[in-house]
Amino acid sequence: MSTPRAATDPRSAVPDWAGPALESVLDRVAVTRAEAGDRFPLFAEPGSGRWTTTGRGSWTGGFWAGLLWLRARHTRQEADREAALRCTGRLADWVDTDTAARGLILWYGTALADAPEAVSLRVRAAEACRDAYDWELGVVPWGSAFGGPRLLARVDGVPGMVPLLASADPQAAESHLRRHLELCAGEAPFPFHWSWRFERSVGWVPCDDPPPGWSRGRAWLLLAVADAPHHLDTDAFRPVVSSLLQEPVVPPADEAHPDGPLDTSATAITAVALLKLGHRAHAVALLDALVRTHVTPDGRLVNGCYDLASETATHHELIWGDFFLAYALAALTGLVDPHDA
Repeated sequence: MSTPRAATDPRSAVPDWAGPALESVLDRVAVTRAEAGDRFPLFAEPGSGRWTTTGRGSWTGGFWAGLLWLRARHTRQEADREAALRCTGRLADWVDTDTAARGLILWYGTALADAPEAVSLRVRAAEACRDAYDWELGVVPWGSAFGGPRLLARVDGVPGMVPLLASADPQAAESHLRRHLELCAGEAPFPFHWSWRFERSVGWVPCDDPPPGWSRGRAWLLLAVADAPHHLDTDAFRPVVSSLLQEPVVPPADEAHPDGPLDTSATAITAVALLKLGHRAHAVALLDALVRTHVTPDGRLVNGCYDLASETATHHELIWGDFFLAYALAALTGLVDPHDA
């Protein structure tokens, strides 16, 4: 991408680089769709751009559907809308799956859709999450779908779950967010623990997976906090915002390894959260840095880290990184409202 130039007033004006960047990222969606076919893209090689895909979508399937809906809004082509609708339909198997990742999958996979089938799917998902809510624990447990202990509170089970669950039971959604904040960010400022296991004999016990330095943990929790004023009609969680923001602009994937791989997806998630919170100038600065340094000419957001511990896709294009970058640019240019998804 060419070097972005600052807008005259980043608090209100659309930066002159935002439109071309959005066009490039959404053009990349068409290329990805042709390569992935009926499968779901997970991450792509930074050099070749070739995707690793999965059949069911894993926890990232909703972001691919969301990208397709963003492209459909942008192009207004029926073929793009049909592709988005087909992809969203393939998420239906996740409705009754025991995982709090249903927030990521079924909120972001349906929120931007304009089809009654998607609305119906979202309603079913919200009701299923309400039914899975554990009143004793105050959360929708992480669940058994991805292995390991079922009674976990994991930070990546909060984004998407807050607006999804709020549509069926606002009280449960607020409790879900509050409990995760108490556990994950309750002891300011450090260390954060992004996953907690519930044991009947002792209560909540911190886990080290994901590690305390996981930069995406801050971004996920910030995104959930940013949704609270709109979906829960409360500003009670706003004071934690400053403790969840991170430096540098693009953080390392793990703060314990400051010279290790970066995670651009954490920055893209943070930018969306800031737009929801009304911190437009800060969001623009983050997006400027991403577009100027980490977006390739063909619209790929690289230097994302899927999983540092297993050394999986540590410098790659990530499907959720693409989604949040595209969504933030779409919000800047007026294609969507920051609270649409």
